[in-house]
Amino acid sequence: MPASRRAKSKPNAFYAQSGGVTSVINASAAGVIEACRKHRGRIGRLYAGRDGIVGALTEDLVDTSKESAAAIRALRHTPSGAFGSARYKLKDLEKDRAKYERLIEVFQAHDIRYFFYNGGNDSMDTAQKVAEMGAKLGYPVTCIGVPKTVDNDLPVTDCCPGFGSVAKYVAVSTREAGMDVASMARTSTKVFILEVMGRHAGWIAAAGGLASRRTGEAPHLILFPEIAFDREAFLARVKESVQRHGHCVVVASEGTRTAEGRFLADMGTRDAFGHVQLGGVAPTLATMIKEAHGYKYHWALADYLQRAARHIASRVDVEQAYAVGKAAVELALAGKNAVMPVIVRKSSKPYRWTVGSTAIARVANQEKMVPRHYITADGFGITAAARRYLEPLIAGEAYPPYRDGLPDYVRLRLARVRRKLKSEFVV
Repeated sequence: MPASRRAKSKPNAFYAQSGGVTSVINASAAGVIEACRKHRGRIGRLYAGRDGIVGALTEDLVDTSKESAAAIRALRHTPSGAFGSARYKLKDLEKDRAKYERLIEVFQAHDIRYFFYNGGNDSMDTAQKVAEMGAKLGYPVTCIGVPKTVDNDLPVTDCCPGFGSVAKYVAVSTREAGMDVASMARTSTKVFILEVMGRHAGWIAAAGGLASRRTGEAPHLILFPEIAFDREAFLARVKESVQRHGHCVVVASEGTRTAEGRFLADMGTRDAFGHVQLGGVAPTLATMIKEAHGYKYHWALADYLQRAARHIASRVDVEQAYAVGKAAVELALAGKNAVMPVIVRKSSKPYRWTVGSTAIARVANQEKMVPRHYITADGFGITAAARRYLEPLIAGEAYPPYRDGLPDYVRLRLARVRRKLKSEFVV
């Protein structure tokens, strides 16, 4: 058989980034791409979706083979989503059947037999359904999830790539801001509030607790979604902290809610996944404190800064992000389908881990909360058990190269693949 015909017989693969990006999601992309290149004898081309799954629906594909080996290596130290991501929810197979059929149509047109979906809970659900739809339509597609979420709320896996670096950023920021407030508290600001991500799970807020190593150090209070907010208890603890230490630093999850389940920062709108839009718990708390105690305050919203901060990423997080990307390809070539690589902790001191796998069905639409024994009895801090779990995940530094004082991040060529379908799809 001529070499050209043999090349055409190799199935192609498709990779997409989904949901909120992280500082290490591109490390997972590098793991997928380099693993596919290593197995050129079994995988033809690896295409990526421009802006995630939207790129697949609209047949807006990127040919990763046009990127240099150096550019792909540089993804390991580049934040955000190099190919673009999207918050685009695909519903069940019947309600969104036309969209799933469109995905299979695009895959078939480009001889795509492997689908690597880099995302969180909702994304794993989509990957599961694509596998099911492919089988129904007689065009089987091997679908492998690649875990990613700063919230660390995916079940089964010990931790989730993206979380360790956010945890490091929040812990460092809490320590530095706490020192700032302490130095000025006698004549100026008495209270500082840092609002962090975490809609239902308080893992990121918990990470702020790593900043404190001695009694009296920040943070003095942590607010978790898992613990119902008690206004009077909160205000009393703020006052106690100011009286005892001269100041009070609070790390508050955006998902802080009342006993009735009402978010303190519910903006009354919803995102593309149907989730309540949050934001503003810090100023809400600050106003509460001002009215009750009259303390001068400052607050900060970590927002995109916490998930984009590649300059202070956790080395462990970078290594794990790359490892799950590589493992996804190896699982696919081993004949696995509808599975996701997971991090398996072997020990905490010294920290040892390996990569395993689990069925996507065990992860899709599921959330892992901070266990109660990781939170102190009063509900305002982390326990020794939580510290043992969290500390290894922020370990080590993996600084990007710098040029002229700034991180030298890569921008890919993003060469478009020629469209083969006549029909267009509007999302």
